[in-house]
Amino acid sequence: MTLRVNDLKVYYQTLRGDVHALDGVSFDLADGEIMGLAGESGCGKTTLGKSLIRLDNRMRHIDGTVELDGEKLPISDDDAMNRYRYHEISLIPQYAMSALNPTRKIGRMINELLKARGVKPATIADELRRRLELVGLDPEVLDRFPIELSGGMKQRVVMVMSTLLDPSLLIADEATSALDVSTQRSVVESMVEFRDRGFIKSMIFVTHDISLVYQMADTVMVMYAGRVAEKAPAATIINDPQHPYTKMLIGALPEVGSTTDEGRLEGIPGTPPGLLNPPTGCRFKARCPIASEECSETPPLVEIEPGHWAACWKTGR
Repeated sequence: MTLRVNDLKVYYQTLRGDVHALDGVSFDLADGEIMGLAGESGCGKTTLGKSLIRLDNRMRHIDGTVELDGEKLPISDDDAMNRYRYHEISLIPQYAMSALNPTRKIGRMINELLKARGVKPATIADELRRRLELVGLDPEVLDRFPIELSGGMKQRVVMVMSTLLDPSLLIADEATSALDVSTQRSVVESMVEFRDRGFIKSMIFVTHDISLVYQMADTVMVMYAGRVAEKAPAATIINDPQHPYTKMLIGALPEVGSTTDEGRLEGIPGTPPGLLNPPTGCRFKARCPIASEECSETPPLVEIEPGHWAACWKTGR
C-alpha cells in the first residue's frame, strides 16, 4: 500500500474562527493506483493534496495520520517534511504554468531545485534529457525562458521536474485545467506513461473534470464539504454511483451524442455549506432529494461492496 490516510483533519485559522477544510478524511491508495479526486470548488480537494506534502503554512493539522510506504509522515512539522518533498512525495501545483520563474531559464531552475534537495544535477543530466524527449520536448528547452514555451510545453516541463527523483506519490492539482482539449489528452497520457514506466508509484489527480478522470484513473474519490462522499473504481462511479451527491454530479454531465432537444441539463440546487461553522450530520442533507431525519447524524464511510465506499445512510436501499 503506497498511501494510507486515516481520519485526517486540517483546518485553516481565520479571524472569524477555524475553517474545517478537511474533517475526518480516510482512504487508501494502492501501489500503481491513479486516483481521481473530484468535487465542487471548496470541497477540500486542493487542501487534501497540499496537506499530504505540507505546502501551506496557513494549515493546522488537527488530527489524523498519513502513512507513505509504511512510514508515518510528520505532516504537522514543516521542517521535518523537507526530506520527503520531491524525493518521496511530489506535487504539480495548481496554476503550475505560472509557477515557473520568468527570470530563470528552465535548465537553471531545475539545477537549483536539485541542489536544494541535495542532488548533483550532473548525476541525472542524461535522465533529464531522456524524460524531456519522452514527453515530446527537445532538450533545447533547457536553454529557454518560460515565456518562450507554450502552455502545454510548460506543463510538461513541470511534470518532468516534479517526477525527476522518482517519488512514490505524485499529486497533480488541476494539472490540465488551463490547457486545450488535445493538449489535455497528451499531458494525461504522459502522466499515465510515467506511472507505467515506474517513474512514480501512485498518483492523486485533482480535477473538476470527471470525464477526464474517467479516461485515466483507476479509482475516483468524490469529496463534499471537507469529507469523502464516495470512492470506487472509475467505471463504477460513472455507471453505478451510490451516494446521492455523486449521482447528481454525474447526472449534470452531458452525454456524448445528446442534443438540447432531448432535455436540459439539471444542476444541483443550492450551494455547499460554509465550513466555518459546518452543519451537523450529513453535510449534503440540505441539498439532498432523499434526506430524512436520520441524516442529522453523520453517516460513516462504509464499504458497500469490495473496493466501493460510500457515506450515506440510504446507500443500498
